[in-house]
Amino acid sequence: MTSILIIDDELSMREFLKILLEKEGFAVTTAAEGTTALELAEENDFDLAISDIRMPGMNGLELLAELKAKKPSLPVIMMTAFASPEDAVTAMKYGAFDYITKPFNVGEIKKVIKAATSKKVTETDVRLSEMFPNIIGSSPEMLKLFDLIRRIAPTPASVLIYGKSGTGKELVAQAIHNHSRVADKPFVPITCSAIPESLLESELFGHVKGSFTGAIADKPGLFQMADSGTAFLDEIGELTPIIQTKLLRVLQEREIMPVGAARTKQVNVRIIAATNRNLEEEIIAGRFREDLYYRLAVVPIRMPSLKERKGDVPLLVNHFLQKYSRILGKEIQNISSYAMEVLMNYDFPGNVRELENIIERGVALESSNIILPESLILSGHGKDKALQTASGDKPLFVAANDEEELFQRGMEDVMIDVEKKMIIHALEKASNSKMKAAELLKISFRSLRYKTKKYEID
Repeated sequence: MTSILIIDDELSMREFLKILLEKEGFAVTTAAEGTTALELAEENDFDLAISDIRMPGMNGLELLAELKAKKPSLPVIMMTAFASPEDAVTAMKYGAFDYITKPFNVGEIKKVIKAATSKKVTETDVRLSEMFPNIIGSSPEMLKLFDLIRRIAPTPASVLIYGKSGTGKELVAQAIHNHSRVADKPFVPITCSAIPESLLESELFGHVKGSFTGAIADKPGLFQMADSGTAFLDEIGELTPIIQTKLLRVLQEREIMPVGAARTKQVNVRIIAATNRNLEEEIIAGRFREDLYYRLAVVPIRMPSLKERKGDVPLLVNHFLQKYSRILGKEIQNISSYAMEVLMNYDFPGNVRELENIIERGVALESSNIILPESLILSGHGKDKALQTASGDKPLFVAANDEEELFQRGMEDVMIDVEKKMIIHALEKASNSKMKAAELLKISFRSLRYKTKKYEID
C-alpha cells in the first residue's frame, strides 16, 4: 500500500487530506510540524510527503530541504494558501515534485499524487536536470527527455524531434550535440522553410563556380560545413520531393552532390531533424518519403507542450524574469501571485516561446519592481478562461466532478473551518486590508466581503 506523510499545522487540513486519501486507498500518517515529520521520515519509508509551506517553527521549505537531504528519492509536494512565485521557484530548486496552491481542486491533487507516487524522483533525476542547464524543467516529462538525450547523445544515430512550435526542439538538438562524441566539431542549424526553394539545394549541398547565374565561386553547403559534426534540419517537413531524395542519399551513402558538380563528395555528418508536422500523415498524403522518414527517425523524440508540464512554469518564469531584467536594464525579480495564477491557468498555445515573449513584454511594460497582471498580454485560445479562472468568485475548495460533490458535502464542516482560518490569516497578513487579503486568497474583493459577512469576521 502506498504510504503518504502529511505535514500541516492546521488540524482541519490534516484531517481533510487524511480522509480524502484514505478513501483512495492510501496509508496516511500526519504531523503537525517539521521536526516530528523528519523523525517520522527517518523511521518510515514513505512513498510521498505533502507539506504546507507556511508553518510555525520549521517552515515547509526548510523541511523540504531537510527531507531531500535525508531522503533524496522521496517525492515531496508543497502546498500553500498564500502562493508566491518565490516560494514556487525555491520549492522547485530544493527538489519539490510539484507545488500546488489552496484552493485546490480535489481531482487535480489526486492527479498530482498519482504522478508523484508512480515515479519517485531519484538522485539520478537531479543529476540529469543539471546536465542540461539551457533546458529549463524538472517535471517528470522533462526528466524522461533528459534521460533519453543522455542515452542517445554518444551514439551516431539520426534523430527526429517532433512537437509543436515553441517547445524547444533546437535546444534539444544542441544538447544532443553538446553531449556527443563530436561536441568539439561544428553544429550547423538550418531552418528549411526560411530559405527559398530555388536556393535550398545550394544551401544544403553547396555549388560549384558557374553552376548558375551568380555562382561566382565554389561554395560549401550545410553538410560540408557540418562535416565530422552535426547538421540540424529544422522544419524538415517543408522539403520538396527532389531535396528529400538528395537527403536520403546523404543518409544512405554519406555523400553529397553539389549543384553543378561532376562528382560526389564524401561527408561524415550526424543529422538531427525536427518538425511540427505529423510526418506519418504527410507520408499517407504522398508529400513525404517513407524511406526518408525511417532513416531520420532512428531515434524519435517527442517534445511535450508547456500545457503538459505546467509544473515547470514557475521555473521558466523566474528564468525569463532574470534574463529580461538584465537585458532591458530593469530591476524586476518578482511576479505577483495573481499574475502567476493567470499564467498557471493559461494553455500557452505558443508553448515556451510564448511564455518567454509574455515575460519579455511584461518586463518591458512594467513600471514597478514586480510583474502585475496588467502587464501580461496573452493571446490565442484560453486567454479568457485563464483570466476568468484567476479572477472569478470561487470557493476556496472546488469539487472536481459530481462523484466528489457527495464527498465534498460530507466534508463541509471541515472546509468551512479551514476557509474561515484562511480568511483570518490573510486579513492579519494584509493588516486587515480586504483588498490585499482578497489578492492573497485569489478571490475577488466582492467575494471576500461576502464571506467575511457570512462568517461574521470583523
